[in-house]
Amino acid sequence: MKVTKELVAASAAALVLGILRHGPSYGYAIISQVRDLSGGELEWSEGMLYPVLHRLEDQGLIESYSERAETGRERRYYRLLADGRRALAAEQKQWTVVHAA
Repeated sequence: MKVTKELVAASAAALVLGILRHGPSYGYAIISQVRDLSGGELEWSEGMLYPVLHRLEDQGLIESYSERAETGRERRYYRLLADGRRALAAEQKQWTVVHAA
């Protein structure tokens, strides 16, 4: 099944916030989690993910920080903020209403 771009765009913020609810993560790991959680139905690219991350950061829902990985490579991690938890709860309520309809 092919998921439309419109549905992916509408659900992207909620998916990212939901993933970050479990703890900080970085871009490639988020992309992998989306693929795994969707059973391979959603294949996000960096070009799709990073604008979402930047928008969520601009909205004060997440924050980013740099950390050196075990490999020695510098990575940018993202973590959920208190406003992000509230936004996720609101998104979940909205999806429940849509799903019930």
